[in-house]
Order: sequence, then structure tokens, then C-alpha cells
Amino acid sequence: MPTRKKVEAKMPDPSSADNAEQEKFILRLYVAGTTPQSTRAILNAQKICEEHLGGRYQLEVIDIYQRPQLARDEQIIAVPTLVRHLPPPLRKLVGDLSNSERVLIGLDLLNLTLPKQP
Repeated sequence: MPTRKKVEAKMPDPSSADNAEQEKFILRLYVAGTTPQSTRAILNAQKICEEHLGGRYQLEVIDIYQRPQLARDEQIIAVPTLVRHLPPPLRKLVGDLSNSERVLIGLDLLNLTLPKQP
């Protein structure tokens, strides 16, 4: 009869650089209809996410006219507003996100590097 070996699973260290690079960002962008400022904010958010987060993000665009309860629940008082839910801490940025350096600082992405593509 073969003997069984007990194998211990090693949990990844949450502070390791490899884990930080794989972290997924959950973002919500609140806009008001299809105004020029809302459209600019959507395009700017998509561009920043693609350039700095690669495929490691989920960006949900919420029109406050279509889903006003979500805006109330999040206490959104101005639009466009970008909210970073994950990773913590929660962060909110107001405006059309045209100043990418300020957005990167506000989302704490300035020192983040993308993993190398194969």
C-alpha cells in the first residue's frame, strides 16, 4: 500500500512584488449622460487603465441618470467621478481625468509597473 504524504499549501505573501503586480483594480466611473465632459472622462479613464493597468482592471461606467441610486449610495455629488474600490483604500477623483499625472497620483498608480508581456 503506497504511503500518503501531507503537502502543505504555501499562501502567497500579500506584500510580495509579484502579487502586487497581479492585483486587480475595480473602478467605477460616474457620468451624467453623454455630455462632452462625460465622454472625455470615459475615454481618458480607458486610456489610463490600458496604459498603466493592462488587463488587470475592471472599469464600470455608470450613468447617474440611468442608475441614480448607485450615485446616492456612493455619495457622488459631482460628475464625472472615478472611484477606486479595490485595492483599498477607497479613492475618489472628480473631473474629466484629462491630467493623467494627477489621476495616477490620485489612484496611487504612479509607481506601479506593468508585468512584462511574453
